[in-house]
Amino acid sequence: MPIWSNNLSRMPLVLLALAELGVLFVSVYLAYLLATRGVDYSSQPFDHVVPRAFAVTVVMFLSLIAMGLYQFHQRIYFREVLARVIVGVLLGLVVLAATYPLFPEIRIQPAVAAGSAVCGLALLFAIRYGFVRYIDSSIFRRRTLVLGAGERSIPISELRRRADRRGFKIVAMVPAQGDSTLCHCECLVRTDQTLPEIARERGVDEIVIAMDDRRGALPIRELLDCKLQGIGVIDLVGFLERETGKIRLDLVTPSWLILSPGFRTSRVRNYVKRALDLLVVGITLVPALPLMLLIAIAIKCGDGLHATIIYRQRRVGYLGAEFDMLKFRSMVEDAEADGQARWADVDDGRITPIGGFLRKCRLDELPQLFNVLNGEMSIVGPRPERPEFVKELTEVVPHYSERHTMKPGMTGWAQLKYAYGSSSDDALEKLQYDLYYVKNQDLLLDLMIILQTVEVVLWGKGAR
Repeated sequence: MPIWSNNLSRMPLVLLALAELGVLFVSVYLAYLLATRGVDYSSQPFDHVVPRAFAVTVVMFLSLIAMGLYQFHQRIYFREVLARVIVGVLLGLVVLAATYPLFPEIRIQPAVAAGSAVCGLALLFAIRYGFVRYIDSSIFRRRTLVLGAGERSIPISELRRRADRRGFKIVAMVPAQGDSTLCHCECLVRTDQTLPEIARERGVDEIVIAMDDRRGALPIRELLDCKLQGIGVIDLVGFLERETGKIRLDLVTPSWLILSPGFRTSRVRNYVKRALDLLVVGITLVPALPLMLLIAIAIKCGDGLHATIIYRQRRVGYLGAEFDMLKFRSMVEDAEADGQARWADVDDGRITPIGGFLRKCRLDELPQLFNVLNGEMSIVGPRPERPEFVKELTEVVPHYSERHTMKPGMTGWAQLKYAYGSSSDDALEKLQYDLYYVKNQDLLLDLMIILQTVEVVLWGKGAR
């Protein structure tokens, strides 16, 4: 039980991914056999088809990941899910067509590709419908007991959306000794029973400690008995980190930041991250160069032959070192002629028509590939901020400087989870996601962020 308790809520998505991997493979395999029936191969058809079907399945699956279809906290309607599945399959076909000249051994006929796409879409739609209708909201959720019904338990009660509660179900909320009862819900338990008795009676999988004051009131013996019975015990900050993908700065203490697992790196991690940066730049820079040339021509045509194409803006990077971040100019020239740094608003009048399009599609950030190449930035990391804003935010936002313990990135966890911000409140919200990334960074998380950035670009999330 304890081994599965941290990952059980992810099981529906794991099963969904496995089912869709199988569907993609079977669709390609069947379409290939139907399209080539009657052909006499020197070897068995199964041996001939499997490598092709496997390659197509992998590409299609990565395209579905890039559409954000396997995010744990997904708040999209079923119609949008279907749209993303269609776009993901089409994107996969485009990627396959582009890779066939490099890997001709995995090439499949156009009729096979079309047949497998149609068959795959039909089966994917059916699986998604069954997932939403019968599995996602009914099983694999942890049965959670909250110890405390006071002020610190309020953040749990505020997680009301179905997507926010995908990983857990509150079956009991037990007021703690000395806490005022602020949360009044149907799960509130007032009884003389001990915690182990309540946990056994209600089939509890884990206990969240959300007491307002633990000093002298923490039922250590009862919690230990629960833990020895296979019931997980987790503190409030760790619970919210796991369920929301961010670190609640209003709840953490310096000791929690020091003692909690994570917030560490190594030379191996730095080498792997740098290798990933160079690999991504190497893959994207060559096809991006013609596009960058077209953007430069568009800026010249829109703003005049003497218009500046590349805009250099001072930003704060690793360990507070400043550097010039490169962007395609999207605002009028001399947008800050008075020398006063300003946040970019959603409907900022300084943005040019071409600049608005570039920002919407995130194309204005393509020159930052050269910042990555120079080692000033990484592909994944907290977005770099301007020195004027960093000075202001460091004074009002706790732990803001911790985001500078790693290189800034072209994309990041905060960019996936939160829209573009233009205030200190937005900066605080994004910092909570940035700290989650700093704490939990690894190669797999980097790859997931890179893939899901495609979703951000295609659906215009966080555009400004």
